[in-house]
Formats: sequence, C-alpha cells, structure tokens
Amino acid sequence: MRNDDLRGSGRFVRPGIVCLAGAALALLFAAGACDGPEPGGAVAADEPAGAGDSAVSELAAPCPGASSAPIVLATPTGDIDGSLLLPAGCGPFEVVLIHAGSGPTDRDGNSPGMVNDSLKLLAEGLADRGVAAVRFDKRGVAASAAAGPASERDYRLDMYVDDAAAWVERLAGDERFRGVTIAGHSEGALIGMLAAQESPADAFVSIAGAGRPAAEVLREQLAERLSGRLLAEANAIIASLEAGEEVAEVSPELYGLFRPSVQPYLLSLFPHDPAAIVAELEVPVAIVQGTTDIQVSIVDAERLASAAPKARLMIVEGMNHVLKAATLDDASQWQAYVDPSLPVVPALLDGLVAWLDEVR
Repeated sequence: MRNDDLRGSGRFVRPGIVCLAGAALALLFAAGACDGPEPGGAVAADEPAGAGDSAVSELAAPCPGASSAPIVLATPTGDIDGSLLLPAGCGPFEVVLIHAGSGPTDRDGNSPGMVNDSLKLLAEGLADRGVAAVRFDKRGVAASAAAGPASERDYRLDMYVDDAAAWVERLAGDERFRGVTIAGHSEGALIGMLAAQESPADAFVSIAGAGRPAAEVLREQLAERLSGRLLAEANAIIASLEAGEEVAEVSPELYGLFRPSVQPYLLSLFPHDPAAIVAELEVPVAIVQGTTDIQVSIVDAERLASAAPKARLMIVEGMNHVLKAATLDDASQWQAYVDPSLPVVPALLDGLVAWLDEVR
C-alpha cells in the first residue's frame, strides 16, 4: 500500500510514516516520528482502547487466495462475456488476455465436436504460477452470441481486433493489474498482434500462430487434402478472394469452407501478413510453437522470429496445436483434441511465466 493511500484516515508525516487515529503507527518502524503516546503508552480519552491495534490489523489483513469470477466487456451491440482467474496474493498482477482461434472456438478452446479445454487449462496454469488470466467468448460465439452480427456476411476480422483492443484498455485501467499481455492462439495470434498495435498492451505472445498470410497457409493445407478438380477449384477461389473478388458458385464439397456468406470474412483476413505485422510491434514479443502441431509448422514460427529479431522463440517439444502432449500419430492427435482431462504441456506454462518475469 502506498503511503498516500492512507491520507484519508491518518496524517502523512514523511515517506514511510503515517499516524493513524492518534496512535503511533510508524510504517517501516520509524520510532518517535508521530506526536502523541508511544505504542503501549496511555490511550487518549476519546479513543477506545485497542483502536490502534484495529488499524494495524486492517493493514496486516492476509492476502486473498486464488479466485475465479465472470468479467464482461460491454459493447454497443451486446456484452462479450469472459472469465477472470486471479492468483493467490495481494497483487497487482500481470494479466494475460487469451484470444481463441478461428470459427466457433469458445473461451475454453473448445468448438463443436472438439472439447479439449486447452485455453481454460492455459489460464489455470498461469494463475497457478502467479499470473492472472482473462479469456472470453468472441462476439457471436457461445455466451457472446448476441453481440455478433445477425448475418454471417457481416463478420470481419477488424471487429475481433477492436474487441481485443477494448479488453486491453479495460484491463490496463484495473488497479489489480500492473501490465497486460495479449496471448493469441492460432488465428487469435493474428488478431492479438493487430490489437497490440492499437492498444496499451505491454507484451504479446503468439501461440501456434501462422507466420504467413492465411491464403498461403490455406493453399498448403488444401494441397495435402485435395487433388484434381477440387484442388484446382479451391486454388481458383483463393486467388479470386486475394484479388478482392467474391465467388458465387462453389462446389458442395468446398461449400463449408468457401460458402458465399463467409467470403467477406476471408476478404478481410487475406491481406494481413503476420510477419510484417509482428515486425512493427514495439513491445516484447514471444513466439511459441509445438513440434507436433499438424496445423501450424515450426517454419511459421521461424518466419515470425526472423521478422522480429528481438522476439523470444520458444519451441516446445512434443506439443501439438491444442497445447497438449501428442505424437504425430493420428490417434494421438485426435485424443488431444477431444480429451479435456489431458493437461497442457507444463513446459509451455513454465516458459511463458519465466519470459514474463524477465521482460515485465
């Protein structure tokens, strides 16, 4: 507690010393600095016995234990609901704002058919190590569904960036926190680095974030899954979207990915090059990538690191895209994506906290 925090209830003498309620309370134990009786001496007639002891007890109250509470970001179109985890202690704490990846992924890192609790476990692991964490449902997802646009055609990357920046503004103004770090997972890494440019974020972490434009990554992923006519059509659609042109006719096999209602979002996504963006950040940057991630490669992490030479590159051995220990075997990967009882890799948590301690 700062000395000037006590001026309303006592008399400020000099740094380190405050006199409360007529009794001598010398913070830092500067004896004789206050007028009136010494501790243990006579109590003034208008002061109940033990009043000084009460003041000392209040100041010496134990720090609270770890806690969890809802937290809400109010926006003109509706509330964005989140969860706050506070570690044990008096604070103020570093706080990490965790941003989920693409599509309907919720605050816990879960999407329909894939419940793994990856981001919930990430937040809990940070709190266990003394770092506060906030995670939230993106607008249009889960508890924040009502805040999203009525039509899928109206979604844009910028709305997620603006929301993340607003979260940072809110947390930066909260006296419980001494600094705000954005940690974006997968597509959330792109959103997070853009938000770090527009907000008072103190640091940024890319976790399994692409190092190339989304169109390039998508081409690579589809080349591994498609062939012949469908691959040619997919590449043609991507090329049209890169040129800023929507495509009206899409084959049923590709409709889920390129349906006309999602194309405006892809148009807002494709122009961004993560490496160029991270190169412009003026805050400390960490780039985290697992060696068994089958969605984003170490090449992406290295491209980001090359663009930001001062960034910390953390390669986590045996960690997959959902932050769990897995091999490259299909069964091992699938288990990690659908089993919330599997922990996130401890080396990820230990590395992040050690880095935060170093740069913050």
